[in-house]
Amino acid sequence: MHDKYIIFISFLLFNVIITKAQQEVSISLNEVLDKVENNNHTVKISEQDYNAAKADYNQTNSILLPNISISHSAIATTNPLMAFGSKLNQEILTQADFNPALLNDPDEIKNFATKIEVQQPIFNADGIFMRKAAKAKMNAFELQTVRTKDAIKLEVTKAYMQLQVAYKAVEVLEKAKEAALENKKIAENNFKQGFMQKADVLSVEVHVTEVENQLLSTKSNVKNASDYLLFLINDTSDIVLKPSTMLVAELNLDVYNQQLSENRADIEAMQKSTEAYSNMHKADKMSLLPRLNAFGSYEMYDDKLFGTNAKGYLVGAQLSWNVFEGYKRIGKTQKSKAELDKAEISLEQYKNQSQLEFNRAKRQLKDAENKLALTNLALDQSKEALRIRTNRFEEGLEKTSDLLISETQYLQKQLEYLQTVFNYNYTKAYVSFLTK
Repeated sequence: MHDKYIIFISFLLFNVIITKAQQEVSISLNEVLDKVENNNHTVKISEQDYNAAKADYNQTNSILLPNISISHSAIATTNPLMAFGSKLNQEILTQADFNPALLNDPDEIKNFATKIEVQQPIFNADGIFMRKAAKAKMNAFELQTVRTKDAIKLEVTKAYMQLQVAYKAVEVLEKAKEAALENKKIAENNFKQGFMQKADVLSVEVHVTEVENQLLSTKSNVKNASDYLLFLINDTSDIVLKPSTMLVAELNLDVYNQQLSENRADIEAMQKSTEAYSNMHKADKMSLLPRLNAFGSYEMYDDKLFGTNAKGYLVGAQLSWNVFEGYKRIGKTQKSKAELDKAEISLEQYKNQSQLEFNRAKRQLKDAENKLALTNLALDQSKEALRIRTNRFEEGLEKTSDLLISETQYLQKQLEYLQTVFNYNYTKAYVSFLTK
């Protein structure tokens, strides 16, 4: 019975291991980048901002295209003026209708009118510049969407690198745990032979526990990094992503020769935004000019529903000039000028800030490159120091405390090197992002 219980528990543990393995999915950075462009919520929101701006621009077609409306109305009236007018529109007026008694007290008359109206803008100077402003705004949102995609891709690259760091850290800590357990066996053996005190054995056991705790925490970091990457690509699957490539330092000296370009999407977006403010200001100034619009209608009247017995049309043009609106129009023009000046100042500030940020990023990249070399050297030194102390410890020639210090230092240097590689690769990617 006891053997069956052990077999049953072993079977359950085996299924748990298999299930966990099935949930781990290997993925490359390029695959993640492809997914994020189509699935990320921030990108989709940015695209909808562009669609809204495009819809605003489409609305400005109204200054070029006619406004056409169709209406059908029905009335029944004994109002003298309306009754006479309705008969006139229906073309049924007779000599008898001019009888003063009938004019003053007409019988009820029904009138059904179908009307097709057309209004055609001919010259609206302010509307032309409003249309240009809407187009510049639409282009600004389009460019901002491009920049948003670039920023999300950078964030995905960063998250992917963090996942690489987390997996590598687990690997480092698992090896550190193996080494710590091996030293624990040596310590216990030396204690049994009387070569070591109990306090030293306890110190080794404490070190093993610390490494195990750190390993558990790092495994949680793997899940956290995977969850964040899944969030960025809008994947709700209950899986754990695993990078298909290892984290390595990819030195690239050409990145130092790159320069900040004003053709960068976000800078061009601000330029388009400034252009929109410029056209808005011009539109306010052009509102001082007269407007010319054509209009026309085709009307059908009858005493029956949807009847078309009597027909007529009306065409014309209107030149209107709103000469003075108190101080409203002048104030509006002054406001749009202030907004234009603000946009131009903001654009200049953004360019300067972008250049400042780019220069700082290149210096950070150089610092990361130098630190990468120094950290690699320190890692080799700590590894060699640990090797020497481990050999001496096995021979009983090294203090337990010194061995533990070397083990801890080597572990720290390995993790520090991983973080340094991450900092260098991410800073390099960030510099490239600033030059796009």
